[in-house]
Amino acid sequence: MLPTYKRILLKLSGESLMGDKNFGLDSNVISQYAKDIKQVTDLGVQVAIVIGGGNIYRGMNEAETGIERAQGDYMGMLATVINGMALQAGLEKVGVYTRLQSAIKMEQIAEPYIRRRAIRHLEKGRVVIFGAGTGNPYFTTDTAGSLRAIEIKADVILKGTRVDGIYTADPEKDPTATRFERISFGEVITKNLKVMDMTAFTLCQENNLPIIVFDMNTPGTLMQVVQGADVGTLVS
Repeated sequence: MLPTYKRILLKLSGESLMGDKNFGLDSNVISQYAKDIKQVTDLGVQVAIVIGGGNIYRGMNEAETGIERAQGDYMGMLATVINGMALQAGLEKVGVYTRLQSAIKMEQIAEPYIRRRAIRHLEKGRVVIFGAGTGNPYFTTDTAGSLRAIEIKADVILKGTRVDGIYTADPEKDPTATRFERISFGEVITKNLKVMDMTAFTLCQENNLPIIVFDMNTPGTLMQVVQGADVGTLVS
């Protein structure tokens, strides 16, 4: 079956890499993600990835930690590079060629982020992992995901989460919550649904970049999304 999307940006949270742990990385989760990503690259889909860093460091409240916001954000960016390296190792283990690009220079472990080079890697069938967010404090990895997706001209952002879409309320807390199959950018804002932070969301809205929120933790779902199956929630 032919894929619906030719070039995707996959946005993963750092917390998803923890699995059932309270901190750090779960090798089983990384292995599952790597196999799922390999399935879609085997179809010829070009894949770029942005990962958060919340499993290692979460920009805490300045009043609690004594670490100023900008410093904390840079610490978070470094955490995303560690996650990127872990996913890179997982992907290469299953035979996927990858490149890790960092918005903060670290020549020994990652290429610097260069837009044209990233696109060239994608065209050659390599998975490109973007680390260190946007390289600027005060921006989340959601914003980095939206920005990179627009820069590389991705067809869609696929936001992999623990739940299978966007609901009227938190399905883990409210059993009556129902899932939206599709929803407009405007509705997300008026209903105050938390899909991404506002900066990231507005970037997608202004550039007509659709977002699909889906459950990445169920093996095979990524493949279904890429083939246009009715899973997750489409925001457009």
